[in-house]
Amino acid sequence: MNINKALDKAYETKSLKELVSAPVAAIEGVSDADAEALLKAFNIKTIGDLGTNKYFLWAQAIVALADREE
Repeated sequence: MNINKALDKAYETKSLKELVSAPVAAIEGVSDADAEALLKAFNIKTIGDLGTNKYFLWAQAIVALADREE
């Protein structure tokens, strides 16, 4: 899987397992200021923290299920 366009250049050669522990600023478009805001607001330090944060997971579930609501 090629996810290079989703990552800063320095992280393009990392494995997915390594990326889980990488800082959120490793994601293309996430600035150091954005990373600091995520840390302050949600205690998110890594890509793994971001991907497993309950609030983000709840939001994803709501969006996914909204089209199926009757």
